Amino acid sequence: MIALLLALSGVEGILALQDWGGFRGPGGRGIAEGELPLKWSKADGVRWKADLPGRGLSCPVVAGGRVYVSACDGPDQERLLTLCFDAASGRELWRRELRATGSTQCNRKTCMAAATPAADGRRVAVLFATGDLAAFDPEGRLLWYRSLVGDYPTIGNNVGMAASPVLSGDRLFVAMENVGESFALALDVRGGANLWKHARAAKINWTTPFVMGTDVLFQSGEELTAYDAATGALRWSLAGKFSTIPSPTAADGLVFAPGGTSVALRPEGKSPSPLWESKVLSSATATPTIRQGRIYTINSGGIVVCGDVATGEALWKQRIPGAYSASPVIAGDRLYAVNEAGLTTVLKLGAEPSVLAENALEDVILASPAAAAGTLYFRSDKALYAVGR
Repeated sequence: MIALLLALSGVEGILALQDWGGFRGPGGRGIAEGELPLKWSKADGVRWKADLPGRGLSCPVVAGGRVYVSACDGPDQERLLTLCFDAASGRELWRRELRATGSTQCNRKTCMAAATPAADGRRVAVLFATGDLAAFDPEGRLLWYRSLVGDYPTIGNNVGMAASPVLSGDRLFVAMENVGESFALALDVRGGANLWKHARAAKINWTTPFVMGTDVLFQSGEELTAYDAATGALRWSLAGKFSTIPSPTAADGLVFAPGGTSVALRPEGKSPSPLWESKVLSSATATPTIRQGRIYTINSGGIVVCGDVATGEALWKQRIPGAYSASPVIAGDRLYAVNEAGLTTVLKLGAEPSVLAENALEDVILASPAAAAGTLYFRSDKALYAVGR
């Protein structure tokens, strides 16, 4: 049967279904294909664990049977590390080191390895909070390197930058919004050259771009903007008060901008109007997940809210233990949410939620998990974990 599938669809197509190539996985939506493990613990159910050489809040990504993760080390976090592991065994395949060209000042909770890499099986692009940006091939060969601080010297953020690069086709989208020169940038991922660049407000912002069809969305504190992904032409924009931490998402033709007051809109015309606004469906750090007409948010205190995407009506609430920085993952009718103490609560979704399991890794986890080929991948400052078959 496997041979037939490979013959009909091609190996590359089969592997793509099992990849988790960037922040929140395929399409940036936080939705995993297939079934994920239900129960595990530090002593049972961890398939492999790999020690990491430095700190990181970046999420692991999976492409072509390899797991990529970034880290930073050194007295001032000046050592910028990219690591590659075999997804099946956890064996480290390679690590590469860059030296910071930008400032390493940041809040103590974060670090220079806060942005999630972006990978597609042919390359992995890694951005650090210092403004250093590089791409490697799957064997660890450097394809290209950019010092964004070298190119744009006023870039600066003394509390840390965390917006992840987003890879779509041959374009890499980067949100560089800080107290210095700020911009939305599209690069040619094959060589790192600029394709288009637009000025953004010079204010600190941590949200990751989101690709919606032929558009790419950039959300900052006072504006949600859609650019044509190919040309950079302005498609539409909406002024308002938006979050600077959880990122925008979309489904069913609607765009959702999370924050203390979350906003949904249907992108029509140059200046679309909000469809609904909700303080109940609020997000502090975690980006919401949308599935089958329902939106799921989680605040920093562990309140999960399920809402109707079309109306913004809150359908139910469920408290789960702990404080939360990581965004949830949904697989089938299960929601997986990992708290900062490394406890993953598995909720069964439906008209009413129910807690199916609580799984403790007993490690501090701020990064969102990755999910690929029936396996969950978690990272802390100390280790990378693979849970599942």
